[in-house]
Amino acid sequence: MIAYVGRRLIGLVTVLVITSFLVFAGLHLAPGSPESFLLQGKTVSPETVASIRAQYHLDDPFFVQYARWGAGILHGDFGRSLIFRQDVASLVWSRIPTTLFLGAYSAVLILVWGLALGILAALLRGRTDSAILVTTTVGAGTPSFVAAIVLITIFSVRLGWFPAFGSGDGLAGRIEHLTLPAIALALSYLALVARVTRAAMLEELRREHVETARVRGIRESVIIRRHVLRNALAPITTISGIVIAGLLTAAVVVESAFSLNGLGTLLLQSVNVKDFPVVQAIVLLLVTVFVVTNLIVDLLYGLIDPRVSLGQGRTR
Repeated sequence: MIAYVGRRLIGLVTVLVITSFLVFAGLHLAPGSPESFLLQGKTVSPETVASIRAQYHLDDPFFVQYARWGAGILHGDFGRSLIFRQDVASLVWSRIPTTLFLGAYSAVLILVWGLALGILAALLRGRTDSAILVTTTVGAGTPSFVAAIVLITIFSVRLGWFPAFGSGDGLAGRIEHLTLPAIALALSYLALVARVTRAAMLEELRREHVETARVRGIRESVIIRRHVLRNALAPITTISGIVIAGLLTAAVVVESAFSLNGLGTLLLQSVNVKDFPVVQAIVLLLVTVFVVTNLIVDLLYGLIDPRVSLGQGRTR
């Protein structure tokens, strides 16, 4: 276990280094320049432009800029925002609570309703299964921005049940303001988890050991819990981990639709104005969350199924 975690941590660092290099290079290759956004179309003297570029070390060679930025990260310094004129770390940190709450809220909806619908579809065949299949098919094919528009139109504009903008204050305020964004963000992922859960449950229900347990007179609830659901957890855990890891990235569209002051909105704003330090910090954070989540999922395999050999991808 220790050796496996060590290898994965080395892989995590490698991924972060490669990602940081690609993001840094991509931003510098994109058309436009940071000083043009700083000046906002104003006509200034060449000396002023040179002063701005010198202040932000924009004239340094690419690898020098990258090395300086990487060394700063090792000391917890992500640089200074070109547009917001404040430390990137404090700027990003101030946006994390909204995105984290939205992601956690969506994850709860995905896991609770996705598992519940998938289990019900597998156990209650016939009309219930068909209705859930149709519903999840529609949900899986609905983009987050479409869901956001529909939810705002119905529940905010027409019914007035939930606010359409802002993230709210306090626990109750956040729940009220982030309910619609969480549903919009979770809808397609919820449907995906439900369909994977249904398929995994149906596969386990057809196993020979399940029929044997029924012949032996074991209660159906015990069979479902111990022999069906537990064995179906591996694919369910895999898809759930991937979905939850991708929530922060998917939140960009939803946060913009509901005018939430989160990481997604900050990332979109920073990309538009080529605020290099902010984009780099947020991308690194998103990649770190994704890789760490996948590591946690892999470690859970050993708890779900002791036959799984970590690092080998097979059963003993």
